[in-house]
Amino acid sequence: MNHRTRIPAAEINGISGVAVKRFSMKKLGKVPESLGVMWHNQPVLKAMAGFSQKAERWNECDHQLKAFAHMVVVAKIGCSFCLDFAYLNAHNENLDMVKARDVLRWRESRVFTSLERDVLEYAEAMTESPPAVTDELSARLLDQLGAPALVELSAFIGASNMAARTNVALGIESEGFAEAKGLAPLAVPSLA
Repeated sequence: MNHRTRIPAAEINGISGVAVKRFSMKKLGKVPESLGVMWHNQPVLKAMAGFSQKAERWNECDHQLKAFAHMVVVAKIGCSFCLDFAYLNAHNENLDMVKARDVLRWRESRVFTSLERDVLEYAEAMTESPPAVTDELSARLLDQLGAPALVELSAFIGASNMAARTNVALGIESEGFAEAKGLAPLAVPSLA
């Protein structure tokens, strides 16, 4: 990482540190510097990781829809770490990589369905400050997804906002996970 975080990384140690390092190596191929930043407050790290693990088990809303919504959220907030990690996860979870690569340019891309476009628009609208979700968009999603899935999608997007905003505030940036895996760079919107 060429960038310095706003809080220097702590040494990850102890019995729980060994397990965390092992998990990181297995999942990412390295121990990210960001983990050392969060290690300064292990109860916060555990709570955020625990919530994330629980949210991954929610099953009312399609996993791919949530993954792409997450990518839109973190891109809008500017969390390069989250976007890099999410893109790698899309690959590791065998999601549609054509769509994952095009998420940043979803408005101009032709690969997304109308439902996916509504979900991505909803993710962006929820991420605005203040949120800009319209009754019309909510009604379309409620009709297409149903109430349980829309509640789940909303909570998932909210959690994505929390994690991305935390990372940006702490100066945590991309560590090149997707690039190290050999994934093609994400497509960017045209300037037109």
